[in-house]
Amino acid sequence: MNVWIAIGLTAAGCYLAKLAGLLVPAGALERPLVQRLAALLPVALLAALTAQQTFADGQRLMVDARAAGLAAAAVALVLRAPFLVVVGAAVAVTAGVRALV
Repeated sequence: MNVWIAIGLTAAGCYLAKLAGLLVPAGALERPLVQRLAALLPVALLAALTAQQTFADGQRLMVDARAAGLAAAAVALVLRAPFLVVVGAAVAVTAGVRALV
């Protein structure tokens, strides 16, 4: 029964968050600071998710083949490689390090 309570509370919370977003006045959203933050927020969230998925394993910090793949992707990005090349480099390096270790 606790699972259904959690699901119901989560659904209600999501609905209220969406409703709160719709109730924000248009003037508040047109401020330059809000627009800059809205443009940068997805990048920050994606970076945080990438770091968490790469370096965390449950409750502890872990550096393994995923870190090498992330480094390869970063190098490909610095070299301005296309997106598919970036992903391919990360996959290839991660697989190579896992095969060697």
